[in-house]
Amino acid sequence: MTATISPPRPTTPPARSASLTTGRLPKWAPWALLAGSIAIVGVIFAVLAAASGAGLNVPGWLILSALVYLVLITVISTIVEGRRKAVDRLVTGVVTLAFLIAMVPLVSVAFTVVTLGAPSWSGEFFSSSMRNVVGEGGGALHAIVGTVLITLAAAVISIPIGIFTAIYLIEYGQNNRLARGITFLVDVMTGIPSIVAGLFAYALFALFLGPGIRLGIMGSIALAVLMIPVVVRSTEEMLRLVPNELREASYALGVPKWLTIAKVVLPTAIAGITTGVMLSISRVIGETAPLLITAGFTASMNYDLFDGRMQTLPVFTYTQYMNQGIPAEAFIGRAWASALTLIVIVMLLNLVARSIAKFFAPKTGR
Repeated sequence: MTATISPPRPTTPPARSASLTTGRLPKWAPWALLAGSIAIVGVIFAVLAAASGAGLNVPGWLILSALVYLVLITVISTIVEGRRKAVDRLVTGVVTLAFLIAMVPLVSVAFTVVTLGAPSWSGEFFSSSMRNVVGEGGGALHAIVGTVLITLAAAVISIPIGIFTAIYLIEYGQNNRLARGITFLVDVMTGIPSIVAGLFAYALFALFLGPGIRLGIMGSIALAVLMIPVVVRSTEEMLRLVPNELREASYALGVPKWLTIAKVVLPTAIAGITTGVMLSISRVIGETAPLLITAGFTASMNYDLFDGRMQTLPVFTYTQYMNQGIPAEAFIGRAWASALTLIVIVMLLNLVARSIAKFFAPKTGR
């Protein structure tokens, strides 16, 4: 009788952390290379600045540090991890660098407007107009009211036209010559300069009321011309996303087409349509050129769109900065405060659009 000896069980080697010998860079390696690149290039720029007597070139320092990092991470990753992973790290670094560069002007504008405009915010700024004010004091209440009224009237004009046009193009005008013509005109209107919309509104009213006329409703017409193509395009895309199965199920139940659109298609796409409408309002609320031609500017309150000139925040900002009086700091402060107010209004509109889109979005899951 012979005893059988079972072979020894293979032992699993203990897991090792990633290192330069495992074909994979450790997680801290990219951050260490980035910090090293910034430090080395910073020392070089500091020495050059001290030798020349000039200040430290911060943008050049950061850009050159990013380029050195991209070269280092690509070379080291190629040696350790292979060419495929090195290309992935290079592309990731380039995309991240592009994102940071794109964020620089946005952050810079926001920081500048907040730091220069916030000190001029006061109760007087939001509760008074510029009537009989030649120096310090006064406010932008008349401009805020004018902006709200003109933009609201433009929305009332453009939103129904834009939505009904998009409904015709998607639901009724498939492969239709008229629909193709409308689509072409919408594409052309999307790219027209804003000053052209202002000239159109001015010429339209000048034919009936004579030259030199300035009315708030003229500014609303000009802004509506700019809003309509945006509303049409955004509504078109949202209606295309509605599954045809929903339409066919409604038709199978004997529901007419107009009722299917009203009760099935539009409620399904209402979140995206609302977002597009809000974005179109945010796009035109800061226009200056068409409002200078149509609504003009005034220092007094005006609540009537059909009677007299009407001030708006973009025009108020422009006139305060370009027509500086004594002291100039008061005019520049009001201009920055008006710009900050306009940015806050646009931000609130976008937050409202996101909230409405989230509220009306179709609920998924159980």
